[in-house]
Amino acid sequence: MITLHDVYEEGNDTVRAAVLAFGTRHPVGSDGPDVEPDWKQAEKHFTRIIETIMGSAAPPPHGSTDGPVRRAENAAIGFLLATHTRPGYRCPICVKRQWPQP
Repeated sequence: MITLHDVYEEGNDTVRAAVLAFGTRHPVGSDGPDVEPDWKQAEKHFTRIIETIMGSAAPPPHGSTDGPVRRAENAAIGFLLATHTRPGYRCPICVKRQWPQP
């Protein structure tokens, strides 16, 4: 499965900006404006987004085992691109973890 680091390394300037924006949504702490991203947590959450997308994917056509993974990775990258310029956007995995559990 592709990593957030790989997406950054292989992407164009827009993709790189989207990865950086996703990282900033995972601060190490909340102590001031110059807080570094928690890249380990961001990486985990990116993987969870891919897994969530894969879990809802249709079965692969023609017996391919690579198809659903590649499609989920592409959808996750599309998700980063669609949300990186939205002000106030929060990572859906972070938000889900904060919802009250039944």
